This record gives sequence, C-alpha cells and structure tokens, in this order.
Amino acid sequence: MRVLALDGVDARGLAALREAGLEVTTSGKMEEEELKEAIRDCEALIVRSGTRVTAAAINAAKKLKIIARAGVGTDNIDVAAATERGIVVVNAPEGNTIAAAEHTIAMMLALARNIPQASAALKQGRWEKKKFVGVELRGKTLGIIGLGKIGREVARRARGLEMKVVAFDPYVDSEQAARLEVELVPLETLLAGADFVTVHLPLTKDTRHLLDREKLGLMKQGARVLNVARGGIIDEGALYEALKAGHLAGAALDVFEEEPPGQSPLLELENVIVTPHLGASTREAQVAVAVEVAGDVIRCLQGEPVLNAVNIPVVRGHLAEVLHPYLQLAEKLGSFLSQLMESPILTAEICFNGELAGYDLAPLTSSFLKGLLRPLLAEAVNYVNAPLVAKKRGIRIREKKSPEMEYFANLISVQVQGRRESHRLAGTVNQAGEPRLVNLDGYSVDTIPTGHLLVIPHLDRPRIIGPVALAIGDHGVNIAAMQVGRRERGGQAVMLISVDSEVPRAALDAIRQVDGVLDVRYISL
Repeated sequence: MRVLALDGVDARGLAALREAGLEVTTSGKMEEEELKEAIRDCEALIVRSGTRVTAAAINAAKKLKIIARAGVGTDNIDVAAATERGIVVVNAPEGNTIAAAEHTIAMMLALARNIPQASAALKQGRWEKKKFVGVELRGKTLGIIGLGKIGREVARRARGLEMKVVAFDPYVDSEQAARLEVELVPLETLLAGADFVTVHLPLTKDTRHLLDREKLGLMKQGARVLNVARGGIIDEGALYEALKAGHLAGAALDVFEEEPPGQSPLLELENVIVTPHLGASTREAQVAVAVEVAGDVIRCLQGEPVLNAVNIPVVRGHLAEVLHPYLQLAEKLGSFLSQLMESPILTAEICFNGELAGYDLAPLTSSFLKGLLRPLLAEAVNYVNAPLVAKKRGIRIREKKSPEMEYFANLISVQVQGRRESHRLAGTVNQAGEPRLVNLDGYSVDTIPTGHLLVIPHLDRPRIIGPVALAIGDHGVNIAAMQVGRRERGGQAVMLISVDSEVPRAALDAIRQVDGVLDVRYISL
C-alpha cells in the first residue's frame, strides 16, 4: 500500500511506516492540481499545515482510506468531504502540548523584557538600555482563558516563575483548578486584574473575537496580551487600537486571523512581538506528531481501529449498517446540548429506546460525548478518547437501554445537568435515514439538526413571532424554517428557527428585546 507524505513529515514517522511494509513517497507542499494527481492511487495521505487537502483532491483519490494531519488542527483538510467518502481523518492531539506551552512562556518573557526589540536595536548599532526597561514576572498575575491541556501546562510553568495564576474556563470545576494552584474567576474579573492575559481556546463561533473592543477595554492599564492558540480569538483591529492608544503595554502573537498576516498594522507597532505560528515547531514535537499519526495510518491500513479519528468512528459489518445513521444523530444531539448549556456540565445521560437497545451502543455513546465535548474544549476530542476526556473533566456519564417503543421505532434521548440548569433533547432517524429532533425540554418539535438554528423560549401569546422574524431579517439573515412547540395554551413555548447563515450578535440582542421573549440561544451544527 502507498503512503504520500507531504510538508516535511519527520523521518522517524516515515521510518515507522516503511518498517510496517508500506511504500512511502515524500514531497514538499503541493497545490491542488498536483495533489489530485499524486494521491490518485494512494491509500494514505499525511500532511502538516502547508498543503490544503480540498474536496476536489479527495474526490480524485480512488483508493484513499485515511488522511493524517501531523499536528492538532485539521483546518487545511476538508473533513466533511472526507467523511462523505468514508475516509478516516486523524490528527495528533498530544504531540505538541509541551511545545505550545513553552512557546507561550517564551513569548511572555520576551514581551516582558522587550527582547526582540532590544536585539534588533543592538544589531543596528544602537545601545539603548533605558529605552527597553522591562518588568519582572514574579509577583505578577497571569490570566489564562481556557484551562485545557495547553492552558494547564502554561499554568504549571507560570507557578514555577512565582506568578499568581487565575483562569476562566466555565467547563472546569474548582477542584481541578485548585490542584493546579489556579483560581477560577469570571472572564471580566480576569481581564480587570491580570497583568498578562493568554488565550488557549479553539476557534469557534463563540470564541471568534472573544477579546473584542469591549473586552480589551476591561483590561487594566499597562497589561499585556498573548495569543499562541488560534488567530481570530482576539479582534486584531480592536487590539491595534488598544495598543496604539497606550491602554495595553504590549502584545505577543504567534497566530493571526489571516496567515501570513500580510500588511497587518499590528506589525508596525514596536510593542508587538510576533512569530510565524511556531507554537508546535520544536524538533521533539515534530517527531512526536509524526510517530503518532504514523501509528494510526498503520492501524487503519491493517484493518485495526485508529486512536485519533476526528470524523468517523470505526464500526464494521452488519452493526455499521444499523448504527450508521444514528452515529450522526447522537453527535448532533451532544453538540446541540453543549451549545444550549450556559453552566459547566456535571452529568450526561443517554437513553436508547426501541430496536437499538439490542445492540452494543458504545459507538453511539462515544459519538454523543464527542459532540458534547468538542464545542467546549481546546484539546482534540474524538470517538476513541471522548469517554476518557469526559471522565477527566469530571462529567458523570449514564447510559440506559429499553426495548420499549413509544411513538418511534428507535429513539435516542439525552439529558445534561449543570449546577444551575438542565436540558433534555430527543431524536430519531426517519425512513429516509435523516436525523430529526423530536423533543426539546418537553416540547414536541420536528427539526432537522443541521446548519444554523435559533432556540427561543418565549411566552405563548400574540405579537411575538412577527417581531422575532423582523429582528432576524433586519440583520440580513434569511429564515429557512420555523416552528413552535408548546405544552399548553398561554403558557411557555419554544420557537426553533433554521436560518441560512451565521447570526450576528446584534440580531440576537434585537431578538432578546422582543416583548415576551425569555431568551435566545444560537446553535451551529
């Protein structure tokens, strides 16, 4: 079997592939047309961040079974296209944790002591000791936004530098934080009190521009901010304004909204230090991720389960035919509930009713947990590690089965419980094999769980639906479908609206202002 490895995958990973009897061809970065030809007869493709694996390239591959990303992100791979073709996509979620944490500390030290600026000045013949007076880290407060794997390693290292560490992560409990000697605080408190703020989050609809003009304005005068996670979490325009005005003393950026950043005005500021996405660029990390993905490539091509799949679980034989449509449903149910919750999830329950109860449903539970955890965590969550990740996060999982049928031949019901709230959701698969949501918090509904959805609890009375629709339309968003579920006339009801595009925050604020609307939640599936 043939493996194509691009973008300079480390030799030790390639050696493992060859030792397993695979034929390995290597090359640098490839553009789409060259890649389409190169992978036509390959069973496996390994890339780093350089080559973009597009839908056209994937569809040109006749034998491809697995695409491996030697790194954490899969932004350069069209995962949806691979999934549609039944091609497994894997990554290396563990290999670069230490590298990214150490790079964060290195950037923070360089920012505190003006090291890049001083080095550049001295090389130009200028001896400017007074200009580059810095600050010590000892005794300063570091605010960590996102206490996942990398955030935790940053916290450990910061404690070694005698810094006080506070963190914001609504999905980490106080006991876990206490073991790291970290104090959990609200985001606004963190921003107001931290001398240094570093973000370690995935880039999602909820985290894009999380640090916008308003949030950056909450930071204390003279504070410094770092991003060694994903470009777009910090609003670069707002950051430029805060730095230019002197509100913030400096910024250290390893990632950008567009990479390379081109003519970004941030590059013109002397109090901004930058690196070209080097967070995972250590020899040790490159070896680790290459060996990690090589192992999954070998397992996949030998017909064994992979460890780090990001798109599909491995289910074979007759069970695959039965469970396949429900795998997608379970994951959608988990993702929906995750985005609906506003407080940390303490317990999660999944119940299978009907014919499904007679099967081994571990893949469905894993799919549900993957959907539940992916919107919350910076670290990669897949079908294999989702139960373990949930356990480490302190989420108690319960699974129930019952052969009894009510209105549906098969029904998956899920419920999550937090400290202040709980939500229930149920779904099934229709005769065409399409997943449907049929119940939300006790309200009967019938919705396709895909795309962009608005969940709007409201009072059941006239003059609500029209103003809500106007608020959506006034912000350039088209409504695709709408329905209302209620238990009794004149009581509380819920509106589910499918729309064709992302919903801006201004539209959500406008909906909240409609008299009778109790809340609004934006769900992206």
